[in-house]
Amino acid sequence: MSTIDTGAMDPRLRKRMILFYLAGIFNAVLGGYILIHGRNFLPQGTALLLVAFFFGFAVVDFYFPRLMKKRWLEEQARIASERERQAGEQQK
Repeated sequence: MSTIDTGAMDPRLRKRMILFYLAGIFNAVLGGYILIHGRNFLPQGTALLLVAFFFGFAVVDFYFPRLMKKRWLEEQARIASERERQAGEQQK
């Protein structure tokens, strides 16, 4: 069985994953700021809605890169198994 090198990941995919992580950090920081200081200048309902919004998007922003990497690894494994199968057929 072959191993898959994650260092060979497409630079565009890696850049997209990094941008998702940065957006997640940004959303988490904004959500934390509103959670801590939002009561001073926003009504309680609005502050809680904004906190839920920013933390929700932070969760999504951290989930998508993992999903993208998982799908990329699955695709690489499929390609590797297809190559092994073709190599096995050529040896026959």
